Amino acid sequence: MPIPERQGVIPRALLRENAFRTIRDAIVDGTLAPGERLNDAELAQWLGVSRTPVREALARLEEAGLVQTKPGRYTMVTPLDIQAARAAQSVTAAMHELAVRQSVPNLSPEEIETMRAANRRFAEALHTGDVDAAIASDDEFHCVTVTASANSAISSVLEQFTPILRRLERLRFSSLNARDSVALHDRIIDFCAAGDAERAALAARDNWLSLDPLFDVECPDDPPAQ
Repeated sequence: MPIPERQGVIPRALLRENAFRTIRDAIVDGTLAPGERLNDAELAQWLGVSRTPVREALARLEEAGLVQTKPGRYTMVTPLDIQAARAAQSVTAAMHELAVRQSVPNLSPEEIETMRAANRRFAEALHTGDVDAAIASDDEFHCVTVTASANSAISSVLEQFTPILRRLERLRFSSLNARDSVALHDRIIDFCAAGDAERAALAARDNWLSLDPLFDVECPDDPPAQ
């Protein structure tokens, strides 16, 4: 059988998406710190790709508010910005409210149990101070209703704005009240299980608006002097 000409070649779109997600995740988890300079050649070497997908990824990250660029001078990880985080919070809360309202009629008992299991893992991670596990289980919890809503626009908006909040959550993890966070999740689950879409949606909104303690921190808004 003739060997396909493109066998083993990774599509450019996939390279671009992988570069975007890897750099984004490194910014969110603090591997690339606020204010850190970014060099596309170094990033390309780190990712094992050419500079083109890296540059395209950085352009998307700039649109998402995670990277700042001064043409001909620097590209850097955006410093933490409380105003931007508050804006992301309001948008994220609204999207999760909508996702829950649309998803409740479609949720199966298995999906409700997936939410309960994720919340148990979330509670344990908060108790032990495991930031990575807490955020992963929180993402899993909310992913159930976002997926069940079958609304691609919600997913697209959350893809852009959630990382801004996650950066702050990782740095201010100790500010979260574990008991309150778990209880808010339980309220969402109970209303979902009861088929009460409106109260479940409002509980989801309240859950994201409860992150206010995260904003009680001084954050530099301007890039370092050149």
